[in-house]
Amino acid sequence: MTRAERRGPPLLVLRALGLGDLLTAVPALRALARAFPERRRVLAAPQALAPLVELIGSDPHRAPVDGERAVDAIVHLPPAVAGRPLDRQAAARLPRAAVAVNLHGRGPESHRLLLAAAPTRLIAFGHRDVEQPAGGPAWEPGEHEVARWCRLLRAHEISTDPTALDLMLPGAAPRDANGPTLIHPGAASAARRWPPERWAAVARGEVARGRAVLVTGSEAETPLVVRVAATAGLPPDAVRAGRTDLRGFAALVAGAGRVVCGDTGVAHLATALRVPSVVLFGPTSPAAWGPPPDRPWHRALWRGRTGDPHASSPDPGLLELTPADVLAALADLPEPS
Repeated sequence: MTRAERRGPPLLVLRALGLGDLLTAVPALRALARAFPERRRVLAAPQALAPLVELIGSDPHRAPVDGERAVDAIVHLPPAVAGRPLDRQAAARLPRAAVAVNLHGRGPESHRLLLAAAPTRLIAFGHRDVEQPAGGPAWEPGEHEVARWCRLLRAHEISTDPTALDLMLPGAAPRDANGPTLIHPGAASAARRWPPERWAAVARGEVARGRAVLVTGSEAETPLVVRVAATAGLPPDAVRAGRTDLRGFAALVAGAGRVVCGDTGVAHLATALRVPSVVLFGPTSPAAWGPPPDRPWHRALWRGRTGDPHASSPDPGLLELTPADVLAALADLPEPS
């Protein structure tokens, strides 16, 4: 059934968060596409994520064509991150829905936002302060983000495949195992930002191994990226902050030999594109947000300490990780199978 043939109120999915949040919800979005093929599927999420949303098809092993995408359209909602509440004024643009699915949070605010779209069915975790959804499963703190949303759908009799995380990037050159090491030093909160001097030490270590190094970041992170590259003695063209849109950045990741970063969206992008990675964890356990344990070409480094993910300084557990730890993990990364 093509997009044009899907009539009536849509399936409305809420996931108004960031890049990593979107990518951990990919198996659930694919499951919903299979469960509701007759419905137009609308995702309430930041519009900036649209270039990657377009890559989510029903089959994780090939790029989708029109009519096979898990999501037909995006309704822009600014990301509700770092304690920022959902934008209820923007939420007034949400369409009236036949079925609404809360892949955003435990409620009650996100439940109520979706109920305002007057769905005949709400798929969400149970919450004592919201009359619906009757029989919704209980929220489990500490559950891995991929498993959480798959469990929600299974509780509503929708089959899921938690391993269906891969994205295919049309037109991207085949990955070269000898490609550059991509270092991404930024993160949304200071608690998850390893010191720039340590990232520079990792860059120097990779150069000493004969590997090219690129340092990436958003436009806002350009000063950080420039500092890391300059401290490491890298050439100016190693700085790749703010030079591409999201699709171009995904292509940069797809062509890397390996990725090293903190607990941020780039780590999930490396997972989705099957690029080996080393991910540094501090205030949050990799049991909740780490790379899948069945993919040994990803390594999560963690000292076993948790803390405040929104703190204004680097997490003490994160600071226990050293450049030597990271370089050892990078030296031992296997190739994807």
